[in-house]
Amino acid sequence: MMSRWVVAAALVVYGFGGVVQGQMACGTPVFGSRIVGGQNSMIGQWPWQVDLQYNSQHACGGSLIEPGWVLTAAHCFPSGHSYSSYDVYLGRYELNGDNGNEVHSTIFNVIIYPGYQSELQGLDVALVQLNTPVTYDEYILPICLPSSSVFFPEGLDCWVTGWGDTSENGALANTLQELMVPLISTSTCSSMYQQAAPTITVPQDTFCAGYQEGQKDACQGDSGGPLVCKMTNGTWVQAGIVSFGEGCARPDLPGIYVQVTEYSSWIQSNVPSLQLYNKAAQRLTNWMAVLLNLTLTTILLNLLR
Repeated sequence: MMSRWVVAAALVVYGFGGVVQGQMACGTPVFGSRIVGGQNSMIGQWPWQVDLQYNSQHACGGSLIEPGWVLTAAHCFPSGHSYSSYDVYLGRYELNGDNGNEVHSTIFNVIIYPGYQSELQGLDVALVQLNTPVTYDEYILPICLPSSSVFFPEGLDCWVTGWGDTSENGALANTLQELMVPLISTSTCSSMYQQAAPTITVPQDTFCAGYQEGQKDACQGDSGGPLVCKMTNGTWVQAGIVSFGEGCARPDLPGIYVQVTEYSSWIQSNVPSLQLYNKAAQRLTNWMAVLLNLTLTTILLNLLR
């Protein structure tokens, strides 16, 4: 009888703990991160990365946020492009090669942010609903999206990933690339663009990331892909969506990214099951985990007396 109670107690606590951890399963890759700028990533390192193809050609990146939903840029769906001509690949590592861990889906629907006209004017956000929701595994996991209260400070080192051109007017990368870039505030970036490219206005719903000297940047083909930051508790959270820029890796012209916190409420209104990341929720999760561990320990000690 004692052993049955021990097993039952363990199952109850483990099951409840699994629910809590399931809510925070986003942003936690199974495989360790080896972060270096502008180089090949490791297989499974960025399990939320999506390859969005149009007519069997790479068009954009994206990020998995729920089993049936992908976040990307609105300009990845130009007027006149049929959704039936798109394919979505998850768990992909190489554009051309053996991808034994990948899963394919077609598109059921695309929700473009209301009022979007051009990435140059902002509002460059889209949600892609998959025809076939994915099953999470070591190579396919969602990224956490921040609540509107999460703050990403200027200068914070974050990472952008994609298969975009490896140089301006160059060719697409075959292997998924990763690049570390520091965040640049909207005001600072606007000043940079006013000096170097005065015809371009940095939209107020964006920020920039990159280097004043250039040389490292997202490029054509990276559009719609995620820029993610590692929080103090080790969770990866998506701060930006690759939107546009003037050329690639030019001095004083860093890449421009949609600020995800500006759209958290809209995204959640269209994907109600989505749990947004915030510090309060993380503190609650940690506290509950500690309480559950203490409860299980107390039960086991009492039963073994």
